[in-house]
Amino acid sequence: MKSNSMRYPPAHRRILSVWNRHFRVYTRNLFSNGLPPFLEPLIFLAGVGLGLGKYIDEMDGIPYLMFLATGLPLTAAMYTSAFEATYGTFIRLEFDKVYDGMLGAPLTAQDLLIGEIFWCGTKGFFFSCAVIIVMSLFGVVPLPTAFLAAISGFMTGLMFATLGFLVTSYVKTINHFNFFMTGALSPMFFFSGVIFPIADLPPYLRPAAELFPLTHSVRLGRALAFWQFETIHIFSLLYAIGFIILFGWWSIRRLSERLLS
Repeated sequence: MKSNSMRYPPAHRRILSVWNRHFRVYTRNLFSNGLPPFLEPLIFLAGVGLGLGKYIDEMDGIPYLMFLATGLPLTAAMYTSAFEATYGTFIRLEFDKVYDGMLGAPLTAQDLLIGEIFWCGTKGFFFSCAVIIVMSLFGVVPLPTAFLAAISGFMTGLMFATLGFLVTSYVKTINHFNFFMTGALSPMFFFSGVIFPIADLPPYLRPAAELFPLTHSVRLGRALAFWQFETIHIFSLLYAIGFIILFGWWSIRRLSERLLS
């Protein structure tokens, strides 16, 4: 006698199906989606790097343009994954009702959200690679090890996906994301070691900078790019893993309740 109960595919296939759905949607408009990651670093390098580069020869013992170029891949990963996990998720949840259809398939809410997190990590990796490719054309990143920094880009995507999901689980209107983008991401961009080392911050602000996830992403990304490691990099790696686990569990729990309500 045949059972009428639904047999779910293995967990990894369910999660991969979510990732594959987003990949297919994203690559449907590959030119418009894929071109900006290559243009944005050019604009920033011309507007900030070349201008300040005339007045700052070195930063933290390396040429200033190289200092900037090894931090920008991680900010690109931060912004793209945070945007995807906030605005993108909210639109799919509240306006397009995409998740209603996806949950009609043999998927759990947890499968869906884990797949979303890995998709954000993939976008972080892609955007990091795009920035590194552009910077390598101008010879301002150490090759070939600079491409290893994209590993930190993937990790950055995971961290800011979990953080973005947590924010999304609380907001009631899409305009509330402005507080997150301006009040959280902008300070991280300026005070996480991208523009200047956090050692140059006043002593009372350095502990706050160490709380920023981008600080640890940039630190690990530069260590991979220059292939130079210290004990503090172990701390940053443990921080990143703990951040992903803690905020991943917290955000998935909250968003699952919202998806199923």
